[in-house]
Amino acid sequence: MVKLNEMRDYVNQKQLDVAYISNFEDIKYFTGFGSDPVERVLALFIFPDAEPFLFAPELEVEAIKESGWKYPVYGYLDHEDPFKLIAKHIRDVNPDPKRFGIEDDNLVISRYQQLQAEFPKADFKTNVAPKVSELRVIKTPYEIEQLDAAGKEADFAFKVGFETAKAGKTEAEVAAEIEYQEKIRGVMNMSFDTLVQTGPHAAEPHGATDMNQIKNDNLLLFDLGTVHNGYISDASRTVAVGDKIPAKQKEIYDVVLEAQLAAQSAAKPGIRAEELDAIARNIIDKAGYGKYFIHRLGHGMGMSEHEFPSIMEGNQMVLKEGMCFSIEPGIYIPGVAGVRIEDCIHLTKDGNEPFTHTSKELRYV
Repeated sequence: MVKLNEMRDYVNQKQLDVAYISNFEDIKYFTGFGSDPVERVLALFIFPDAEPFLFAPELEVEAIKESGWKYPVYGYLDHEDPFKLIAKHIRDVNPDPKRFGIEDDNLVISRYQQLQAEFPKADFKTNVAPKVSELRVIKTPYEIEQLDAAGKEADFAFKVGFETAKAGKTEAEVAAEIEYQEKIRGVMNMSFDTLVQTGPHAAEPHGATDMNQIKNDNLLLFDLGTVHNGYISDASRTVAVGDKIPAKQKEIYDVVLEAQLAAQSAAKPGIRAEELDAIARNIIDKAGYGKYFIHRLGHGMGMSEHEFPSIMEGNQMVLKEGMCFSIEPGIYIPGVAGVRIEDCIHLTKDGNEPFTHTSKELRYV
């Protein structure tokens, strides 16, 4: 609960009467209880000088109590108005709250309006989301341990995928085998839908695994990860199916590998996010493929696969020890092929350590 206390100190420092944490991933970060409430309301309220409380669907209340949450938790039934009940519980702590902190990038307008209707004279201008991101961006030793464990599970997934991928199988068959083998080992959740893309299909960076049939003499892209105690892994490898691939595909693979290795080698405390992005981007630009590298170099990761910070052009943030993020350059040529190579890393005192260790040299399967 150390981070929760730090957030309470921030609420006090900003002279807020209450902070409303609406992002379910942030709620898990502060409380240890994780659940996606879907259309229902799950909320954490933090006060400067009183106990915080959780507000949740009634069907989650017992699970919250069993999770180790030691402060009040209040439930509501589906037919009840959650914001009228929230207002009552807030007023039990502070009868006339004047200043609210909210997560601007998460709280939907309809819920903001409902809360505002209950407190029409209150000020809702303080955005607490940047502070939450600041707290989450530096991982604790415990968090690094969980991310390491998730990385080992991702390495196993690659092993299964490489052994399963054969000409004639579909992308979906390979992805299904990966997820099945993880599940029978006790890994209940992937961090996102396992991505397997063959040949030109891999030129769609945000495409989806489909029924495309794998063919010899083509590249095959894997992007996958698992969830371990609430923390995720995220990694990509591209392999060759068959005995050979066209020279053009081998060339783009080599360029991406050079860019990935150079950026990962340079990642250490003190470098700016945009400098790290530029290291990989310049290599791809000089090789003549700059227009085919169409996304940022990396993103933060922890409890979710896309967190703060973004490793991209224009981000002058100085990276610090304990930050965790991906390094994933790619080249995507429509109609030809796509290559992405990715490790997520954490910054150490004078360098970095990856969470995944599957070889990045071109493998023929």
